[in-house]
Amino acid sequence: MSSSRVILITGASSGIGRSCAELLAKRGHRVYGASRSAGLRLDVRDEASVNEVVRSILDRERRLDVVINNAGFGIAGAIENTSIEEAKEQFEVNFFGVMRVCRAVLPAMRSQGQGTIVTIGSIGGLIAIPYQGLYSATKFALEGLTESLRLEVRDFGVRVVLIEPGDHRTGFTQNRRSTAESGGASPYRSVFERAVTRMANDEQAGPPPDRVAALVAKVIDSRRPRLRYTVGPVPQRAAVWLKRLLPYAAIEAIMRQNYLR
Repeated sequence: MSSSRVILITGASSGIGRSCAELLAKRGHRVYGASRSAGLRLDVRDEASVNEVVRSILDRERRLDVVINNAGFGIAGAIENTSIEEAKEQFEVNFFGVMRVCRAVLPAMRSQGQGTIVTIGSIGGLIAIPYQGLYSATKFALEGLTESLRLEVRDFGVRVVLIEPGDHRTGFTQNRRSTAESGGASPYRSVFERAVTRMANDEQAGPPPDRVAALVAKVIDSRRPRLRYTVGPVPQRAAVWLKRLLPYAAIEAIMRQNYLR
């Protein structure tokens, strides 16, 4: 395979996706940035839209070497204050959107005998975040999907990797939506508002997304990438290891102190 690769990035209009697109293009790759608002028009909620974008790239390039699943957004609210419709919308983008893209690109990658699928998960998919329960649920679900997919496609020469960022300074903060029932007379309102303010402050104090892009570039160049890579503030990455070592009651106490007190 040549050093220049054909790469599709979803959610490429801003944040992590845009940083990945810019860095990989500078390194000589042929990058197709796709989103609902800029670049290639792609809506990961729409299977026809996903298939059309993948088909157009294959028609032009005759191959597709790397896919970076980055499209996603977050909703905030107590579980009790989250409607089933809001929960479904969160899964449609963050989980089923990834699945649609994987299904669309895998026939070509299997036929080529090679390919790399990188999915942007979250440390919030390893440690659940209060008042972002549905966001965390989608990212936890991606953990299982990615583990299974990696096992299934390895013998076809396709590599599957999960990147798990912590808080980074992107537009994710401004684009986060609160559930309809989160305001007003909700009994959770005061704690919810305090928790979301803390989340926003942590995100905006985080590193820029180019660190994630640098890791993605490293993973793409690796001959034998691992399944998981975490990236972000040291305390958040350390919390992942602590969850494996400590009783969950200790992690729960840390999370309560950090977000709910």
